[in-house]
Amino acid sequence: MAWLSMDLLPLTLALLAITAATTAATAVPPGDTAGPLVVTLDMAPDAFDDRYRGCGRAMAAALPGLNRSEFRQNGHLAEGWALAAAEWRVRMSPRSPRSPLSPAQAIALLAYTAPVPLHREFNAAVRTAGKSRREYREQFHFKALHFLLTDALATLRDARGPRCHRAYRGVRGVRFEARRGDTVRFGHFASASLRNESSWSFGTDAAFHVLTCQGVNIREFSFFPHEEEVLIPPFETFEVTDVTNVTQAGDKARIQLRSSGTVSNYNCEWLREQRCGDGPCVFDAGRSIPGDLPNLGGLLLATAALAVATGIL
Repeated sequence: MAWLSMDLLPLTLALLAITAATTAATAVPPGDTAGPLVVTLDMAPDAFDDRYRGCGRAMAAALPGLNRSEFRQNGHLAEGWALAAAEWRVRMSPRSPRSPLSPAQAIALLAYTAPVPLHREFNAAVRTAGKSRREYREQFHFKALHFLLTDALATLRDARGPRCHRAYRGVRGVRFEARRGDTVRFGHFASASLRNESSWSFGTDAAFHVLTCQGVNIREFSFFPHEEEVLIPPFETFEVTDVTNVTQAGDKARIQLRSSGTVSNYNCEWLREQRCGDGPCVFDAGRSIPGDLPNLGGLLLATAALAVATGIL
């Protein structure tokens, strides 16, 4: 823990204690030997896949209110955000290279990769929040995080220039079925690695070899930079180019995917509902820029206060 400044140590230790308790309470019993869940890869029609085209600045303006509301509704979100904000503050010394991301965007990526249950809970919600507009409005309590992750990936792609990555994704507890030639999406934010051996730590029940052109290397914004993580957004589509059984029993498969484009069924949905109801909406304000987003100090203090108020600390 030598890397933590002393003023952040109590907050971080408290959060780590909560994480340990949560993990212990939800761990699978040692005797549970149930086989992996079988899932068919498809276009994930129920996923929430907003790209926020043309409304980034307006969404950035809505963030403070959304964050306050969603922290109260979701303890894991407040927990992960506070831990990530503390980590970002430690990393940002006066001599650090200038980041292309705003503090809020960087903290969102760190929160996603933090060693807490947030990313699993978040992705489970993303996979179903697109069932209907009502589902998104009333049941999806990660609106701010979804926007910040989407916007952060787009900002990094713009800063570095468009490029494709050959990445590897391992999955534990799920066995995927796919047919060669199908077009599919992950339907959530999918973590992969530039290093094949790093992907094994995530599981070997399914292995993906992915050529992604929307995924972005988030190494500098990860709690685990050695994993060389590439984060793939839910709207990227892929062609299934090969499916290979890697065991004689056929219970493990290696699936090869090649980027084939993007599909988004939603755009600026939160603002559309606020501004236009069921009528048509036009957004042309552009994507957010780092100066548009809330500052780090305010977000960290607000998170800590909300954590105390909601009983997390």
